[in-house]
Amino acid sequence: MKVVIRIVFILIWGGLLGSADAQPLRVSQEGEIPTIAEALERAQPGDTLIIEGGTYREYNLVVDKPLTILGKDRPVIDGERQGFILVIKADDVTVKGLEVRHASTSFMEDYAGILVEKTNNTLIEDVRLIDNFFGIYLAETNKAVIRNNYLSASGERETSSGNGIHLWYSKDTRIEGNYVKGHRDGLYFEFVDGANIKDNLSEENIRYGIHFMYSDNCRYVANTFRDNGGGVAVMYTSNVEIIGNTFKDNWGSSAYGMLLKEINRSRIEENHFENNSVGLYIEATSRNMVTGNTFHQNGWAIKLMANSTDNEFKANNFIANSFEVATNSRRNFNTFSGNYWSRYEGYDLDRDGVGDVPHHPVRLFTILVEKQPQSLLLLRSLLIDILDAAEKVMPSLTPETLIDDQPQMKPLP
Repeated sequence: MKVVIRIVFILIWGGLLGSADAQPLRVSQEGEIPTIAEALERAQPGDTLIIEGGTYREYNLVVDKPLTILGKDRPVIDGERQGFILVIKADDVTVKGLEVRHASTSFMEDYAGILVEKTNNTLIEDVRLIDNFFGIYLAETNKAVIRNNYLSASGERETSSGNGIHLWYSKDTRIEGNYVKGHRDGLYFEFVDGANIKDNLSEENIRYGIHFMYSDNCRYVANTFRDNGGGVAVMYTSNVEIIGNTFKDNWGSSAYGMLLKEINRSRIEENHFENNSVGLYIEATSRNMVTGNTFHQNGWAIKLMANSTDNEFKANNFIANSFEVATNSRRNFNTFSGNYWSRYEGYDLDRDGVGDVPHHPVRLFTILVEKQPQSLLLLRSLLIDILDAAEKVMPSLTPETLIDDQPQMKPLP
């Protein structure tokens, strides 16, 4: 009995000591621990670091043990362009409430405000990353969460600017509620699997709002990509879900709301494409469902290249676009059915809500503009209206089989 009591006492006493040891380390410029580097060196695995408000001019701060790092009153870590700022190399690290600024810029090294390498279960939340080369850089990570952060840079050229949130060889990452502005690409993914990207705003980036390559089984939901130099590019990928996003105000000779290149077996659903040079550009892309989207006031709603096959376009709204569909072939290997077209001029005698004659979304003038871009000056002329009307009666240049056989008479909800 005495042995049992002694064991219980030891366990309780050990727990009390452990509780005392678990007191957070406080970093304060006027306190016992004045620098973050010293706190990281003194910390034990599982400790919490609380960084008091102020500006800490430190860089290459390596987190090599599981820690929780919390900012109080939004402390600033200023790297003064000397290198990386925060480098996370351990599993189970949490970073919240900081401002991280002025990582170094280089043509040889991908310096970042926060670099995360070969880790599991990293959480970066409510962090402001200001004027860094790369903002948050994840390499060979698993189950990281990047949530509710603010990333802003002032890059002027692609060569002198890095990406806002950059993922390479990472798996099962959640990127939610972030704001990204002024980087080369707002978000960049390469060899990423199983990412969930939700409720982010990426705008005014030099190249793409999101640039996505070789990354299967990912899901984009309810993001906004606005006023980016090239729009959004999704390439060389299978099994992607792109649902409920907004692609808006992406203008330029090489700008798209979204570019799909070699995308297969994916879903593009309930997205809103508005006021883009090209709403959706599709090249070498097959077996995708494009349903429930709205294309509103774009230059070209869809540019569909001849090497794209077996894609289905159903129940979409095409409203007030200068050109509805453009293609570079007289043959068609895709299906359009049950869409609403604001330019449809047919009739519905049986009043079932479906047009009685098919809709041809490719105008003759679209083909002329592709061959002679300067002819776009004639867009509103009577001559072009006459040519389009003649082509509808006797198609000679437009793809005869690219039709919607069930055009809707009213916009779809």
